[in-house]
Amino acid sequence: MRRFLRVLVRLFGVLLFLLLLAASAVAGLLWLTLPPGRGDLRIPGLSSPVDVTFDTDGIPRIRAANLQDAAAALGWVHARDRMFQMELMRRAASGRLSEIAGPATLRLDEMARTLGLRRLAEADLATLPAATRAILQAYANGVNAWIDARGRFAAPEFLLLGKPEPWTPADSLLWGETMAGWLSYNYRTELARLHLTGKLPTDKIRQLWPSVTVPGPEAEALPQAGALRYAALAGEMLRRLPHFPGRFTQPDEASDEWAVDGQHSATGAPLLAGDPHLAFGFPSIWYLARIDTPDASLAGATAPGVPFLILGRNRDIAWSFTTTGADTQDVFIETVLPDGDYQTPDGPKPFTVREERIRVRGRPDVVIHVRESRHGPIISDVGQPAENGEALVHPPALALAAVNLAPGSTAASGIMALNAARTVEEAGRAAAEITTPMQNLLVADHSHIALFTTGRVPVRKSGDGWAPVPGASGAYDWTGTVGGIQLPFFIAPDSGRLVNANERTAPPDFPVFLGLDWFGDWRAQRIRALLDEKRKLSVDDFTSMQVDATDIFARQLLPLLTALPPPDGVAGRAAALLQHWGGEMAVDLPQPLIFNAWIQRFYLDLMRRAGIGDSYFGPWQEFVAWVVTPAGADWCGGDCKPILLQALHDAVAGLSARFGNDPAAWRWGDAHQAIFRHPLLGALPLLGRLTTSRIAVPGDDQTLFRGGAPVGRLESLHGPEYRGVYDLADLDLSRFVIAPGQSGNLLSRHAHDFLTRWRDGGTVTLGPGVDHVEAKYRLSP
Repeated sequence: MRRFLRVLVRLFGVLLFLLLLAASAVAGLLWLTLPPGRGDLRIPGLSSPVDVTFDTDGIPRIRAANLQDAAAALGWVHARDRMFQMELMRRAASGRLSEIAGPATLRLDEMARTLGLRRLAEADLATLPAATRAILQAYANGVNAWIDARGRFAAPEFLLLGKPEPWTPADSLLWGETMAGWLSYNYRTELARLHLTGKLPTDKIRQLWPSVTVPGPEAEALPQAGALRYAALAGEMLRRLPHFPGRFTQPDEASDEWAVDGQHSATGAPLLAGDPHLAFGFPSIWYLARIDTPDASLAGATAPGVPFLILGRNRDIAWSFTTTGADTQDVFIETVLPDGDYQTPDGPKPFTVREERIRVRGRPDVVIHVRESRHGPIISDVGQPAENGEALVHPPALALAAVNLAPGSTAASGIMALNAARTVEEAGRAAAEITTPMQNLLVADHSHIALFTTGRVPVRKSGDGWAPVPGASGAYDWTGTVGGIQLPFFIAPDSGRLVNANERTAPPDFPVFLGLDWFGDWRAQRIRALLDEKRKLSVDDFTSMQVDATDIFARQLLPLLTALPPPDGVAGRAAALLQHWGGEMAVDLPQPLIFNAWIQRFYLDLMRRAGIGDSYFGPWQEFVAWVVTPAGADWCGGDCKPILLQALHDAVAGLSARFGNDPAAWRWGDAHQAIFRHPLLGALPLLGRLTTSRIAVPGDDQTLFRGGAPVGRLESLHGPEYRGVYDLADLDLSRFVIAPGQSGNLLSRHAHDFLTRWRDGGTVTLGPGVDHVEAKYRLSP
């Protein structure tokens, strides 16, 4: 027996030793993916050596002889800290995620292949000016220098996947192609309206989007029988096509920006603030950097995969972007004939069909046949069932016409020109080159402030983009696009300030039709109110505004909610807490939790009563604000009070189950946490916890410290991952922050080290010098 026990002990010891050895080997391999602190490296194509210095926050300063050398260094720096993020970006846009992720990402790949983003990027690259292509190539050289030097140690994820493929200039264009698509989301709105056909009268459908003040002609464009035929298909498409908050998606509205001129600033020069509100993730979409050459200085938010500064400042100007909400997409219902052709004004024509083979990890390849009509790709084919490994081609054909899918994009050249602009006028000319997406470009130079509209908007023969339209007759075809100075712009306004938080920038009678659907202006109201509080504003004022957590939407509804008959029990105690509350969405208060849960429950109850469920149908807060007015009370049967009270009881019951029966002890921060999740590893049981960060944050979907999620969810899934405040009196004093950190390597101390500072309103400056050097490199030809 003793001998047997000794054998067991020895076996256990051997197993333990082997486990420790394996763990040490894994730890050693992971440690080797961290970049060295110093080094002399070579990048082919450099004209002169480049010095790269990292400060203690992991932010690089790049000193180069010219911008082409700087682009190569930036490519190397991005690959050093974010190579796997870049790999996922190009795979997502190219429809190649399933090669590494398996069937879970197949729908995303099908959509990317159907839209043809990779083909579009490669075609656009060939049409760009030589100077732009040279910058893109230099950037690719820098990325590939890192890949060649590190191989499968380029990032932890590549230990399993192997050495990344070489980076190409077209890969960099994929970032812009992807963002242009996600920031132009109107096709889902059109599908939603079509889906509701037959469920609701046209006037009721229109009321779900209160900003639409007149019924669209397209509501009557399809015969009722035809509309009903496609309503179910539209609902199915809404469910199966990728949409936020799914992986590799973005919300359809985003960002705040404002500026004042020197007459209204404490420095005597313009001040500008901007913070794009995009999906949270690990790592961040953004990467802070400073670039200096003898002729240029750039600082702010770069995007890994792209050689340009996207948001920030140069020596003379600063800029930021918000989404316009303009309608740049239409869905066309093609008439498919028995032989498979489709009807056009010139008679039957065959679809353009191409075969796409999608490799799926652990499964047989999936072959899809992408159809395109004269209007665009047939998105109704995405996600159709497959048979014998090949996708079936179904007769229904809904084509997507989208400005962002048009060939000949010059967005890369436009951003490059913006990086070099010295005045607001030059920035305006650069804005006209940014063909997509449509954005509000806010810019300030040392004397003036201005707002320009980037992108293009389609000119329709008839109609206004209300819902999908018949494509056979050509009656609703596009005749061209409009951009540049024909779109809204404002230079040096008499008020001395410019504000945008996604609200409409042009009046309804603007000569160019921009769209029907617009977002509420509650955040813009708050910005203007805060600007009014001081005659002279400072950089500190602007940074404080960016973390303001007062909700004007809540303030608008509070008089109605607090006037309701007080219910009994826990619901009554919860409602009583709102009596003297001013709409502050602070993490340590119960009122934000009560208000948001209550109003969301009210909206979902209205949708259920109308028989349309809780799917995506429109801007829910704008709808709620309208429903509680006399004009919208019909949705409540003439009186919303009973439904509001029932929604309060239901919401409080759900909160009590989570947080106990004492509403005074509830805290907004217990539910409202910003979640930064790895897009692939975040879905795995163990690695998901290791690669996901959570932090309780103030604000909600209508505060300047934005923290939004789809209706029915209380966490924070999108918001200001990047904030910048720019002082045109001394641009080196401008302030920046991102979340969660600079590095995409989970083992790096810079993976999440900005998170608390970001939440609490902390910032950094990006001056030319570095007080404490963490890493230093010399990059040579």
